[in-house]
Order: sequence, then structure tokens, then C-alpha cells
Amino acid sequence: MVSIPAAAEAPRRRGLLWKDTCLELFFGPEDSGEYWELNLSPSGHWNVYRFTRYREGMREEAAITSLPFDVRRNSGTLVLSAEFNVGKIVPAGRNLAATVAVVIKMSEGGRSHWATIHPASRPDFHRRDGFALVLP
Repeated sequence: MVSIPAAAEAPRRRGLLWKDTCLELFFGPEDSGEYWELNLSPSGHWNVYRFTRYREGMREEAAITSLPFDVRRNSGTLVLSAEFNVGKIVPAGRNLAATVAVVIKMSEGGRSHWATIHPASRPDFHRRDGFALVLP
């Protein structure tokens, strides 16, 4: 059975959201090694990290101070929806490469990792060759 974090009374920026069920979006300019990781938890907590290149230079993105999003829980479904203005952190006119990923934590403790594609034998959402979506 899937473990879904309970709704937080006061959702806020938090770290380590990927240790539980979490939606992630990775994106960066096509012509750069720099990229961002956006995490949304069903609890309402969130975070945005900036990386200078593959898994290096990780820090919270200071330009993003809030990230409101909706969580809808229905029988057998969970829907997270958000609008995010990347113009706050990426200059206009640059194509973005991106991938959508989900970490699903099971009640028994295991995790499964889902993404647009997995270019390697093991899941690694940070790999730029996994950023299969192009956003103009």
C-alpha cells in the first residue's frame, strides 16, 4: 500500500521530501549544466533546489520564497497541481529541458521511482539525459 503523508496544518519549505511520497520536477536550460529540482509533497510541504551541475552545488533556491499548490485526495487518486513561474530563476528566451518524477513510498518501507524516462539501469532523476521534455 502507498504511504501518503498527512496534510500539514502549516505547509512550508522543508528538506528531504523525497524520503516519502513526493512529486519532483527537474529542469534546466538546454545549453547549461545548471538545473533546478522542485519537490512537492502531498503534505503541502515543498522545496526548490538549485544545482550548478550534476549533483553539485546544491542549495535552496533563494528566489523562490513560497510555492502554493493544490493537493486533492480522492478514493484511489492523488492529484497535485501547481503553477510555477520559471522566469524568476531562468532568463527568458531559453529552452528548458525537464523531467517529471515521482517517489512512491510504500507502507512496508520500500520505495519505487518513476520518471519520464530512466536512461540508466538505476533511477537517477538528476541525469541530464533523462530530461526528455523540452519546454520553449
